[in-house]
Amino acid sequence: MLPPRPVRRVAGPVLLGLLVAGVVLLPVLAVVALVASFFLPGRLRALRLLAFALVYLAMEVAGLAAAAVLWVAGGAGRAVRARGWRAAHYTVLRILLDVVMRAAQRLFALRLVTDGESWSPLDDGVPGSTNAMVVLSRHAGPGDSFLLVNTLMNRDHLRQPRIVLKDTLQLDPLIDTFLNRLPNSFVSAGPGAGERAERAIADLARDLGEEDALLIFPEGANATPGRRLRAIQRLRDRGLVAAARRAEALRHVLPPRPGGVVAALQAAPHADVVLVAHTGLEHLDSVRDVWRELPMDKTLHLRWWFVPAAEVPRGEAELTDWLYRWWETIDAWITTTSAAEDTGR
Repeated sequence: MLPPRPVRRVAGPVLLGLLVAGVVLLPVLAVVALVASFFLPGRLRALRLLAFALVYLAMEVAGLAAAAVLWVAGGAGRAVRARGWRAAHYTVLRILLDVVMRAAQRLFALRLVTDGESWSPLDDGVPGSTNAMVVLSRHAGPGDSFLLVNTLMNRDHLRQPRIVLKDTLQLDPLIDTFLNRLPNSFVSAGPGAGERAERAIADLARDLGEEDALLIFPEGANATPGRRLRAIQRLRDRGLVAAARRAEALRHVLPPRPGGVVAALQAAPHADVVLVAHTGLEHLDSVRDVWRELPMDKTLHLRWWFVPAAEVPRGEAELTDWLYRWWETIDAWITTTSAAEDTGR
């Protein structure tokens, strides 16, 4: 159970104290990290982690300071529904997230490559690209949600993302402060979590505007062999034999859960759909995996598909079949891309 919001707000001054201490002790910390790096695998691992921790901490503090200024400027929160006030929050988030992602790419040797054939939310002049948008993405690897949100908020496109998140993410002060002021929803785990998430998704989708993008991960979690087997067994237990067979044929992804997608697209029939696949970090599912791979020195491949609203089916059965067919396409793309990358090494 999460502590109440006033208690969570204590984290702000704590983060400020940690940042001040980090800056004051930076020469000592840098020397310790440099020495420690000689005893750790990878190139300057401890030093890279120290640098990223300081960048992340600085962005947390800067973001909370900006949130305080916006709160005062908005009349102690009375302007919460004002369009300009909301846009200002998205601008701050975009800048902070861009700094963090750039730091992660440079410090951990991550490269992003977008498939040359794919549609991208950064493209100009794509028919329908200025419409409301529902984004359906594969879920795999650390930080993929941050990557996608950062791409959607890119200054060349300026989408305002909406997302349903686990309530435990509110333990991060910046996420807690900003995302609770913006149209997002936090859902607690436990019995009925799926139904609560679907209702939250429908609520967020209902008033999607042309600047908005609702981000959904239909798999619900990163794909692992254990989760794959459990997902297939759940389909069998529900008597969904055909769906279980299709799920068994998927090699790289979990079978999609159609509930949230159906809720979003029935609540927002005016929205275009963008599907996203990515590969390169899916084998990193635990803290141990991430630690072992740092610095990662990885290439993350992305592929985007654009489906205009007029081509999206509306019935639940048709939407479920449509979603499975797209997940089969994503699975095949991952197979081809991974094989090409292995051949090129």
